[in-house]
Amino acid sequence: MKTRVAASMALALGLALGMSGCTLLTPQDTLHMQETSNGVGGSVGHIDVRNAVIISNSKGSVGNLVVTLVNNDDKAHYVSIVHGSTTKSVGIPALGVKKLGSDEGKRVQFAPLGAKPGSLTNVYFTYSGATGTQLQVPVLKSTFPGFEGYAPGK
Repeated sequence: MKTRVAASMALALGLALGMSGCTLLTPQDTLHMQETSNGVGGSVGHIDVRNAVIISNSKGSVGNLVVTLVNNDDKAHYVSIVHGSTTKSVGIPALGVKKLGSDEGKRVQFAPLGAKPGSLTNVYFTYSGATGTQLQVPVLKSTFPGFEGYAPGK
């Protein structure tokens, strides 16, 4: 009887170790950040650029930049956004968030856009005292479901 109990306990211990140790060498998927949206992101000094995308008309001649800028600094900053020869400046309060391109936020539009829907276009973000960053921002049509309200000119 004691042999049977000892064998059962050894089997249970072996199963517990074998089943819990199978992920010991497996990489953790939560360690890798992945963009789960249509836009791209980056950082400029203390400013985070999140989910940047340009919504264009069907020809790609005019585009509306839709982006969220997050200021992680205790000082306000004016971010310069450059596309081609066009530069726009946007103020972001200290420890604040600025949404651009939506009905609730300021519109930053580029004309001529020079990029067709489905392509990528270079947009440069910078502010005084920080090294800027250039992002390849996707250009999407305003006719896609969910993007109708972000069309340029609205």
